[in-house]
Amino acid sequence: MKMRVPILVAAGLGIFVQNSVFAQAPPPAQLGALAPSNIAKTRPKPPFDLTGTWQHGGGQNNNFRFSPPEGFKLTPAGQAHYDAAQKAAAAGKVYQDDIGKCWPAGLPVIMTRVWPIAMIQLPTAIYMISGFMNSVRIIYLDGRAHTDPDVVVPSFNGESIGHWENDTLVVDTRSFVEDHHWLDGGIPASDQFHMIERMRLIDKGANLEIEYTATDPKTFVGEWKWTKRFRRMDDTDITEATCLPDLNEHMPSMKGK
Repeated sequence: MKMRVPILVAAGLGIFVQNSVFAQAPPPAQLGALAPSNIAKTRPKPPFDLTGTWQHGGGQNNNFRFSPPEGFKLTPAGQAHYDAAQKAAAAGKVYQDDIGKCWPAGLPVIMTRVWPIAMIQLPTAIYMISGFMNSVRIIYLDGRAHTDPDVVVPSFNGESIGHWENDTLVVDTRSFVEDHHWLDGGIPASDQFHMIERMRLIDKGANLEIEYTATDPKTFVGEWKWTKRFRRMDDTDITEATCLPDLNEHMPSMKGK
């Protein structure tokens, strides 16, 4: 009996160790959006295809700025920046014009600058390349979840995950950088900035309408909303664009705050 006990215990430990290894096995890696096997997966046909070149349309009730909405309230940190921006504007100066210093514009500001945006839609993702600084934004459509906050790499355009609701593409974007990231009007966007977009084609596909809803508990109170419209530009392409600080030396933003 004394000889059998260690054998049985060892056998039991062997089973325990083996089961533990299986239990701790990592889940399958997320396929890349451009992996052929991911693209080839069976999915419902999307309601529309954004492939093409788009530009913010301007016009009535379609301002290009993402400024504070009417009746807005700011946190003390946000208020300090807003007051400083208002003071600078009254003196004919600029405040924290990081874009003029070649920092990325970041979402949402990158969407409505005066340069067009090339969009390429695949079953797994939409790739947006702005003519302004050639900024790249990716909206994943392959069913993935947002990256764990403990390991995600923050960025100026954030991590965008989209899904379809009837004729609307709903895009959830989070995980932004905090420094050098601004809305219009001297309002900073922090690492807690969170944006939901509802995108739909209107006017028989000639125009794209995006409803934006944003929150940022570090900077402002409640939800801020904007609606922007973009027109399809079939006779336009984007080109290579690089922001070079030495070409911007004449700009007020290069001379301090």
